[in-house]
Amino acid sequence: MNIKDTIEKVPGGLMVVPLMLGATLNTIDQLHLPFVQSFLKRLGAAPTEEGFYEFLRIGGFSQELFKDGALVLIALFLFCIGSQMNMKVGAKALKKGVLLTGSKYLGGVAVGVAFGFFFDPWHGLLGLSTLAIIAGMTNSNGGLYAALTGQYGNRSDVGGLSVLSLNDGPFFTLVALGLMGTAFPVIAFIAVLLPLGIGMLLGNLDPKIREFLKPGETLTIPFFAFALGAGMNLANFFNPEVLAGGLALAFLTFFVTALLGILVFKIFKEKSFIAPIAESSTAGNAAATPAAILAAAAVAVSSGAMSAAEYAQLESIVPIATAQISISTITTALLCPVGVILMDRYQRRRGIDGRLDEVENVPQNVKTKEAIDN
Repeated sequence: MNIKDTIEKVPGGLMVVPLMLGATLNTIDQLHLPFVQSFLKRLGAAPTEEGFYEFLRIGGFSQELFKDGALVLIALFLFCIGSQMNMKVGAKALKKGVLLTGSKYLGGVAVGVAFGFFFDPWHGLLGLSTLAIIAGMTNSNGGLYAALTGQYGNRSDVGGLSVLSLNDGPFFTLVALGLMGTAFPVIAFIAVLLPLGIGMLLGNLDPKIREFLKPGETLTIPFFAFALGAGMNLANFFNPEVLAGGLALAFLTFFVTALLGILVFKIFKEKSFIAPIAESSTAGNAAATPAAILAAAAVAVSSGAMSAAEYAQLESIVPIATAQISISTITTALLCPVGVILMDRYQRRRGIDGRLDEVENVPQNVKTKEAIDN
């Protein structure tokens, strides 16, 4: 059976499919069906505090992995991600990476700030929250970017991924929310980001450690995705506001970040705009960011920097934000390839081959062999 190949045909499949499976099982669990209750009771399962029997809460390793293990698995994921962050890239690749990362981050934060100003930052228009907007818009799908720039871009486009990888995880979202007034003490940043920092240090000190940890970039994703889904109810996905909010987030992410990236590339005299469109997506692992932010908020509450009421409000939006980001992941994974193909055709008509590191405009009546072939 080609299970893995089938999953990977779904945009962001390694994240989305396990998350949806976990959400489906948890939804069934929360229905507390009589025959399930009776079956689990006969097996000797212990009831929950509410007096129900749930197959995702049978205790032992199963519950720790499939229900309660999301934060531990996300921490391991961040550790492995950090180990792959190698800053030794070429000057042009570094330039493009900085331009793309900066424009994407500033665009996402600007939209988030504007949204919080005009609407309720917790449950605003279409059910969107500032947290969902910033987390969804500032994290890009590195795998999708690598695939698209590898096929339609040049080496410096692909090399920009070394800097773009910095937007993986919750760091930029934490910084943005902190600047917007959310009370996160320094220790909250350290507590959440220490695994990523240690991984980055070890990965750069020893290439063998980087190679050893590399599989963890993808290996951990389906596991923490399932655990995240096990804390969600599918009713959220069928909620019209959540669906509409997720689609709105996707279109904001694609169009705002692509246009800003193209504008910045034009300002800095870049001629090919494959890379800005390739990175205008929402990362599959961005769905883990709300949970990571909530973990930082828990530290803030324990230190007295955040009130219990603020924490409860943040906790209430995490499942909705996670669902909306998941919808945005799928939608942008469809929009980006279409956008890149259209941009590639447009550039070729103007005599620009995005696969060359140095591109020059040629007269409109001069066609390259590749242009003729296409």
